Amino acid sequence: MIKTSKKSLLLHACCAPCATSVYEKISNDFEITLFWFNPNIEPAEEHEKRLNEVIKLSKILDAPLIINEKYPAENQSWNILTKNFADEKEGGIRCRLCIKNRLLFTAKYANENNFDYFATTLTVSPHKNSQIINELGKEVASKLNIEFLEADFKKENGYLRSIELSKKYGLYRQSYCGCKYSANNL
Repeated sequence: MIKTSKKSLLLHACCAPCATSVYEKISNDFEITLFWFNPNIEPAEEHEKRLNEVIKLSKILDAPLIINEKYPAENQSWNILTKNFADEKEGGIRCRLCIKNRLLFTAKYANENNFDYFATTLTVSPHKNSQIINELGKEVASKLNIEFLEADFKKENGYLRSIELSKKYGLYRQSYCGCKYSANNL
């Protein structure tokens, strides 16, 4: 990682569309590296499709990308973590566990690799509770002694901007969060 006068930030990208407007919004303030860790996404073909779109976006933005996932092994761990919450509604305990797991993995990587901050694109979605995500991010940050960039990226038309940029870049926009449980709610 090349150090500049900007603070370094490891940005967990839940998907390429969400990463578009978040990257645009904070790239003047941070030296951003995109980070892919989404073991919740099923089936495997959907996971690969979304990963390929993040790779495509990283090339468009000329942004570094770290892919740190051993799929399907990590997916099996995710299934064990969430299996007792299959009947939870979207946004419930299962989602909290999933989000915390991804934030924890991102924070650990950021800490071990000397990033100044970590953040997630998850708050750009109108289907996600930014307050809960930020609480989880701050909790993880305090345990690992690293800074979390608290934000609600859907504000100031962040979500609408992500739609515009996704169209501009020709990105695939998925119809569900990613896990088999959210796919069942379509």
